Amino acid sequence: MYIFTCENTFEDMMCCIYHAWEKALKVGHGCVRLEKRGEEQISLFDEYIYVEYNEEEYKKVVRSIKHKISEEAYACVYYACLSSEQDALDTAYRFLIKGFKIGSDITFMRNDPDVMRIKDIRRKVLHETRYFMEFARFNSIGNKVYVCHLEPESDVIYEVSLHFADRMPSENWLIIDDNRKKSVVHTTDGQMYIRYFTDYDMSVLAKTEDVNDEYTDMWKIFFETIAIKHRYNPECQRNLMPVWMRKHVTEFQ
Repeated sequence: MYIFTCENTFEDMMCCIYHAWEKALKVGHGCVRLEKRGEEQISLFDEYIYVEYNEEEYKKVVRSIKHKISEEAYACVYYACLSSEQDALDTAYRFLIKGFKIGSDITFMRNDPDVMRIKDIRRKVLHETRYFMEFARFNSIGNKVYVCHLEPESDVIYEVSLHFADRMPSENWLIIDDNRKKSVVHTTDGQMYIRYFTDYDMSVLAKTEDVNDEYTDMWKIFFETIAIKHRYNPECQRNLMPVWMRKHVTEFQ
């Protein structure tokens, strides 16, 4: 078995698919598996091949998916690559094997196990994105920049940032993924870009959560005031707002 691995970014995964497909043309798709780096199930009898990013290969794969299958198929693959599920990358690869044979109809074949699996992964990523759109809380630092910390399971901070770029276009802000040590930075009336941080950067940025302003206290008071004590239901609250998502939510600190 040839196991292709890559870094946990969408661009790297597209390059990984490119090289895996190239190898599969010689040995067959059944002899190839794709895994994200750090999640490999090490075996003495498998050959591991690490794939690095190549812009031309990345563009070729994206272009082929959109033109030879469909935009919907590309969306399925894109969200699968954002997922934290261990089999997400290999599922995307299996989905593409069938997609390039069948064409755009592949996205409607819900009785196919690979299609069902990638649709399920996509749904989970979209749900997590919507959750964090609602649970994101910003701290104002010196009335100059707004900082938000999140710890999503899937790599969804860019998708979350698109929501706030539409609603806060004239503000300086950044949304930080503490798990992946990266952030999306938005400048006033400018474009967004992704930046990766060192451990030291993260230790400094962690202090931004200790900064309180008048709106922090007002929000906590508002949260307590609108609560109806006789309808207090922590179990229902956990269903609507899971405990693991509350770490950086102002009203629960």
